[in-house]
Amino acid sequence: MIKLASLALGALALAASVVTSSAISPEELVKRQCRSIHLGYQAPPGEWAMVDVTATKSAPGTYFCAMGFNKGYFGMQELHNGKKVIIFSVWDSKSDPRAHIRADDTPEEDRVGVIEIGEGVRPDRFGGEGTGSKSFFAYDWKIDEPVRFAVHAKPEGKFTTFSGYFFDSKRKVWQLMAKFRTEHGEPLGGYYSFIEDFRRNYESAKISRTANFTNGWVKSTDGKWVPMVEARFTGDSTPSTNIDAGPIEDGFFLATGGDTEPKTTKLWDVMKRNAPKAEAPELNGLPGAE
Repeated sequence: MIKLASLALGALALAASVVTSSAISPEELVKRQCRSIHLGYQAPPGEWAMVDVTATKSAPGTYFCAMGFNKGYFGMQELHNGKKVIIFSVWDSKSDPRAHIRADDTPEEDRVGVIEIGEGVRPDRFGGEGTGSKSFFAYDWKIDEPVRFAVHAKPEGKFTTFSGYFFDSKRKVWQLMAKFRTEHGEPLGGYYSFIEDFRRNYESAKISRTANFTNGWVKSTDGKWVPMVEARFTGDSTPSTNIDAGPIEDGFFLATGGDTEPKTTKLWDVMKRNAPKAEAPELNGLPGAE
């Protein structure tokens, strides 16, 4: 299963290299931006995937991907102006994440089908690193407060419908982001998390960004909840060395940029955390996940 995650992470790293590194020297990349770093999880093909993300250090222009998978990614973002949002995205059926193209360049018949949009959620298209559909929800997440994310996959012939939810702790409800259908025909796989600095203005590289990714579980296609206890530490092509990752109680941490010291885990190493005491995650009423 690590191979699946490595393929997905490799595509992301290559896409970032194509989009951000053209005609930019490695030395300039180090000065311009924090290195994007990832956790590639080992887990079986799934119907559901869940994880909690706790940002411990952030800055404008930061994206914390909670749950990436074989056809999309889901997480929370601090925008340039400091406002906070949740974002759920799924790639078009024939989209290449390495392709630097506009959203409108994908033919209509190859685009993600928008099945349902959650209340208060804004849908949109994206391009640049492949093309697809995305959804935004304004949510003022806080430093040191966990946010729980869940993704569901329902294969239907040659298509799969992916649904993204996060737990709104203020309203105590699961908020549906969107249900997107794309040509795939397979369950969830290739699970990963990451931190990305998308501001890249030479000042952002001086600021550390850190987060904990905990309580990661997959509900396999045979109905069993499996904890994500192993993860590979990877990074994009930016050659910065001020990065780190490691196992913590119930999960893993990632740290990049600023005064981060590489003292815990070497890049490309596989980390393992202790198995959780619980036999399944706390669902708090997530529809269909029991």
